[in-house]
Amino acid sequence: MGELLRLSDLLKERDIELHSLNENIDTTSAGGKLIFHIFAAMAQFERDLISERTKAGLKAARARGARGGRKPKVTPQILKVAKAMLEDPTVTMDDVSETLKISKSAIYRNLKKEEMAAAEKEAARIARAVNKESQSLSIEISM
Repeated sequence: MGELLRLSDLLKERDIELHSLNENIDTTSAGGKLIFHIFAAMAQFERDLISERTKAGLKAARARGARGGRKPKVTPQILKVAKAMLEDPTVTMDDVSETLKISKSAIYRNLKKEEMAAAEKEAARIARAVNKESQSLSIEISM
C-alpha cells in the first residue's frame, strides 16, 4: 500500500490526476481519493492475510514433522560411495561426479560437512574426557 500511495503522491506533485478506466476511480474528487485509498488498504490487507496464512501453514507443517525445501541429492550412502571411489588415486572428482550424477561442489560441500561433524564429535569426546579428568583431580585434592 505504501508504494501505491507514494506513487499517487508523486503523480499529484506533478499535477497528474489518476483516472482508472477499469475500476472507475477518479482521484480528482474527494470520493475518488477515498475509493482509491480504500482499495489500496484492502490490497494491503489481503497481502497481510496471505502472509499470515502462509506462516501459520508452515508452522503447522513443522509441528507435524515436515521439513521444507528440496530433498538432499547427496545421501549418506552416495557420500560413502563417493569416498570409496576417491580412495582410488586413478579416479578423479570429475569421474565421481559424472558416475554419481552429482555436481563436484555438492560432493565437496558434503565431504566438508561430514568432516566438520566428525571434528565436532571428537571435540565433544575430548571435552568429556577432560571434564571427567578434572573431576577426579578435584576429588584427589580435597582428600
